[in-house]
Amino acid sequence: MEGIVVLSIAYWLAVGVVFLIGLAQLIIKSSKNQPLKPALKLLIISVIMLVIGVGACAVILGGLGGMH
Repeated sequence: MEGIVVLSIAYWLAVGVVFLIGLAQLIIKSSKNQPLKPALKLLIISVIMLVIGVGACAVILGGLGGMH
């Protein structure tokens, strides 16, 4: 069970880092009138990762994962 906790923490840290990098790029590139597509891609990826992570946590905590 400790392995799942470590993986979960690592996953949420990765989501946070991707989101913060995307947000920083968005702010910096918009102030310099540069293309925003890479920053928006990172933000979209972080939102998708967030949704997948929340779903996985719900399954694990709900006991529906078949890991009895």
